[in-house]
Amino acid sequence: MLHVRSSPDDLTARARIRDAAMQRFARDGFDTPLRAIAADAGVSAALVIHHFGTKDGLRAACDAHVLEVVGDELATTMRHATPEQTAARIAEADDLAPIVAYLVRSLLAGGALAAHLVDGLVEASARYLADGVADGAVRAGTDVAAMARVLVAVDLGLLLVAQVRASAGTGPAPTSDPRAAIAAMGADVRAVLELYTHGVFADSSYLDAYDLAVTAQAAPPPVSPSPATPPPTTPPPATPPPTTTTLEETP
Repeated sequence: MLHVRSSPDDLTARARIRDAAMQRFARDGFDTPLRAIAADAGVSAALVIHHFGTKDGLRAACDAHVLEVVGDELATTMRHATPEQTAARIAEADDLAPIVAYLVRSLLAGGALAAHLVDGLVEASARYLADGVADGAVRAGTDVAAMARVLVAVDLGLLLVAQVRASAGTGPAPTSDPRAAIAAMGADVRAVLELYTHGVFADSSYLDAYDLAVTAQAAPPPVSPSPATPPPTTPPPATPPPTTTTLEETP
């Protein structure tokens, strides 16, 4: 659960540029000119280049900030926050909005930077799960890394579905109106928490059957016994050629 907090550098020009870039990128995409970001931040385009070098450098700084916020908040949620405090943070749309909007835009853009961002979210979620297992708040699974990938896929998938629905005119878009989009996802958030808490299936039949199928598929095929080699055969003795009796040899 994300909760954006101010850090000491949030009063610096670099932080203002980064925050302005996150909002511009989310709303208008990564083709946004640096001049527009500089104007939003109240600085010159030259200062943007001075701090970040290129637009990719600026985007990388935005990604790093998102991962820092997500990692800090997941750690705080698991180690210090009560369930009531966590639920309250989920409802803080004003704090969540910039992160949500930027994440969706990054996923829509794709590419290596988006993949790196997703990998960072998975790593943060894996640490969150490991902390939860250690504290007894999360059931231990057989593969924490895979569980983390699923959690991230579910959370980001909900946001992408909201964006798709918005493109059809059936809801607010996370990229342009993240506060309204988060508010509209209230029922989905509860459903996710219910799934995480109680699961879906009534017993382990499907999981057991899947494990058996995977085990059987991974097993080497049975080796067929080699046919017995017949003993060598002795060729039959050569038949002598027939003798011819001539008239002279007849008594």
